[in-house]
Amino acid sequence: MSELTHFNEQGRAKMVDVSDKSVTTRTAVAASSIVVNELIHSQITEGMNKKGDVFAVAQVAAVMAAKNTSSIIPMCHPLALTGVDVRFEWRIDEAKSHYEVLIEAEVKTKGLTGVEMEALTAASAAALTIYDMCKAAGKEMVIGPTMLLKKTGGKNGDFERTNNR
Repeated sequence: MSELTHFNEQGRAKMVDVSDKSVTTRTAVAASSIVVNELIHSQITEGMNKKGDVFAVAQVAAVMAAKNTSSIIPMCHPLALTGVDVRFEWRIDEAKSHYEVLIEAEVKTKGLTGVEMEALTAASAAALTIYDMCKAAGKEMVIGPTMLLKKTGGKNGDFERTNNR
């Protein structure tokens, strides 16, 4: 069994010391989604949401969230990110009245520890921002699932999810 690295000798939570790790290029891609109604889909695609460009605001929120992950996830290290990219794609089945925004956030750094949490936080913040901007047109939206799709770099090696959704 591996040693629990996030606890000190008293059994209390601690931030892991990464000072002996090697600086490497690290990337992570995370995904989330949000199911919306037809009216919300129309508002977003036609640019008619009263609060503005939904995807533009969600993209900025995702970048800000990635940059501030260590402020809200207690054991995350503050990281100098070298890149954050967020993509949105519609998955629509009009016959079933299914309108879903697929969100993908990719985060990069050159550092001592990975950026999985930053990517997951970015994807989550984008979905939450879409909800916030669209809730006047329907509160039945469903967020998730949220998951890590891929990570590269670090001593534990690369990871790629085989069932991406």
